[in-house]
Amino acid sequence: MSVLQNRYDFVFFFDVENGNPNGDPDAGNLPRMDPETNKGLVSDVCLKRKIRNYVSTAREGQSGFEIYMVERAVLNRQHARAYEANSIKHEPKKLPKRKEDARALTDWMCRNFFDIRTFGAVMTTEWNCGQVRGPVQLSFARSEEPIMPLEISITRSSVTNERDADKERTMGRKHIVPYGLYRIHGFINAKLAEGTGFSESDLSLLWEAFRDMFDFDRSASRGMIAPRRLIAFRHESPLGRAQAHSLFERVTVQRCFNGEAAPVGDPRTHNWPPARAFKDYRINLDNSGLPEGISIVEPF
Repeated sequence: MSVLQNRYDFVFFFDVENGNPNGDPDAGNLPRMDPETNKGLVSDVCLKRKIRNYVSTAREGQSGFEIYMVERAVLNRQHARAYEANSIKHEPKKLPKRKEDARALTDWMCRNFFDIRTFGAVMTTEWNCGQVRGPVQLSFARSEEPIMPLEISITRSSVTNERDADKERTMGRKHIVPYGLYRIHGFINAKLAEGTGFSESDLSLLWEAFRDMFDFDRSASRGMIAPRRLIAFRHESPLGRAQAHSLFERVTVQRCFNGEAAPVGDPRTHNWPPARAFKDYRINLDNSGLPEGISIVEPF
């Protein structure tokens, strides 16, 4: 597999309908929000988890596509495998003194675990395998407009114990976002890919995960979540040919109503009904006058 040679900066849009894309445990699982703007947030960790889960399912049993950060994982067990595979003596909390041995441990972890060579990992535990900066990084996702979470009352129709059979049914609550279009920025550093072995094949799998990960993450609480558009700016060189923010500014969103479109936040939109479907938005891409050495890729 050829190691990735090109830098990428990308914008990914997804939407949620009648669901909670990322509950905040510090706020009773209320959808995450920016308290100053009321725009919805989804953490980078949340989205990385969905990517990990997708790869684990789609490449189950395939060598080189194990997932390091899985639920209830005992990380030292994974590190011990690297020591055993390379016949290296273990010293608690210390990397081997020989640089070649230390590098062999880190390389083994990168080769075998997709999420390590993609997102990186700190593996300085009892069984020390070093640390890796991953080439792929994500920002928080933010909704294009403020969201208004709804608190829905629910009832439990069954009881657990015989002694509770005649008691009133318990009440519960769940939070949903009626509709929100979320935008996230991503960065792929080809120079860091050299250190982890992140390849062109890994990049194709990453795009695949963005396209399909929500279909493997259905639940009653998350509602209908769907990928809407992924726009990637490909640089001809590993270091890049333009600053990421200047490329992201080429991607804009407009509100739509009755055939009219206006920038999000435009005074004309204040009297429009709230967005409730993807058709209420238009994603625009300005591809004119691109800097030299920049091309646009839309994987799906």
